[in-house]
Amino acid sequence: MRLALISLLPALLAPLSGHSQDIRTPVDPVPQISVAAQHEVKVSPDRATIQISVQTRAATAAAAASQNATKLQSVLAAHRALGLTSDQLSTMNYNVHPDYVHREGREPTITGYNVTNTILADVRQLSQVGRVIDAALSQGANMMTSLQFYASNTEAARRTAIAGAIAKARADAEAAASAAGGSLGQLIDISIGAHFPRPPQPMHRMEARATAGMADTPIQPGQESLIVMVSTRWRFNSGR
Repeated sequence: MRLALISLLPALLAPLSGHSQDIRTPVDPVPQISVAAQHEVKVSPDRATIQISVQTRAATAAAAASQNATKLQSVLAAHRALGLTSDQLSTMNYNVHPDYVHREGREPTITGYNVTNTILADVRQLSQVGRVIDAALSQGANMMTSLQFYASNTEAARRTAIAGAIAKARADAEAAASAAGGSLGQLIDISIGAHFPRPPQPMHRMEARATAGMADTPIQPGQESLIVMVSTRWRFNSGR
């Protein structure tokens, strides 16, 4: 009886083995079309940031720092008189370095010290940008190292750029599907990348001028470019 049971095992396992093979049968992948696209939208800036520096030189570091502090206090007072608040004015950098003279065969000699104090002014009314620059120059600022315009609210423009990028992706996917002899199916996956605003605009060094009869500095902010990138995957319906 025991031998008979053992002899039945191969017959019982055969159907199970065949069923296991059926489960492992590979399934054909769904044909897809992958498309990336980007769309650019122009927005009008409504704010600006300006890097303003006061640079002074004296025989000693203490004297240069004292002169610098006096001039910068005047610059800040002029900005506050224009309505800029403390949260719109912040220190960006403070630097002290000596000046050397080099003579052949001798050790370098210190001839004086330079002190540079740089502040960042966040101007929230574009009509004030020229006045902020002129006020700083008239009170002792002698370097303007950066001027950047930006839009304080870009949400609506970003969504417009997203819609435009997706429309471009769909059009490209439809063209690819038609060229391949089929049609475009449903959207499978979409990924939205970060938006890219225009980089800062550099400014050359601007020297202080006398205030009497000085015309306002003209400022033209132009427009800011906002670019959004998307990646999409679509089902491809073959013509078979």
